[in-house]
Amino acid sequence: MPSLRFDVISIGTLSRNMLWNEPQAVRTPHATTTLIRTQGRGGKGGQNILIDPGLPGAILGARLFERTGLRPEQIDTVFLTNFRPAHRAGLALFSDAKVYLNEREQQVVRERLDTLRRELPEEDEDYARLSHEIELLDSTLPAPDQLAPGVDLFPLFGYTPGGSGLLLSLPTVTTLIAGDAVPTQDHFLAGQILPEPYNLSAAKEALQEVYEIADVIVPGHDNLFLSPRAAGL
Repeated sequence: MPSLRFDVISIGTLSRNMLWNEPQAVRTPHATTTLIRTQGRGGKGGQNILIDPGLPGAILGARLFERTGLRPEQIDTVFLTNFRPAHRAGLALFSDAKVYLNEREQQVVRERLDTLRRELPEEDEDYARLSHEIELLDSTLPAPDQLAPGVDLFPLFGYTPGGSGLLLSLPTVTTLIAGDAVPTQDHFLAGQILPEPYNLSAAKEALQEVYEIADVIVPGHDNLFLSPRAAGL
């Protein structure tokens, strides 16, 4: 069986945390960035999969090297749990990697961006910005059901149209990289989702699904934590 390891490269944060009584943005948001390393039999066929490069490229490149000894060109795969900007600020650093996104996220976000752009004249600066967003979105690939042996796509629709996590098959625990379905440990313990979800009922169902399936959770904007269910609480 291929070996599998994951490491949190950078712990994310929210622009504001309503559970901390923050009514407005007080910091720059960025997603938690995780690295998955796989290795096949005999040390062959390994992959380096980076999830949610949320920090600016220069900072993330330094953090990656500090935590793993790897350089950006050694990352062959990038997975975005959703297309929100806080999850991809450092994406350009990994120009050699294939970038995957859930197909539903691709389709719904593309339709929304197209609609917004059609309402603007071409000379408007927002037209150029939306065009860049569409170009970036079109450069992503629809995520397969399995990114690598033991690394499975796990749809968690709700907060965004096609937000998805990755389920890791490890020997003793079930680990889920959850993206914004679980923004922080505090949100998970309080049974709360982020404000203004795409689909409120689906987002609540996704949160419940994480509770039922995962032993270790890597949230969208916080450090990893052990599920209370797995701890017998």
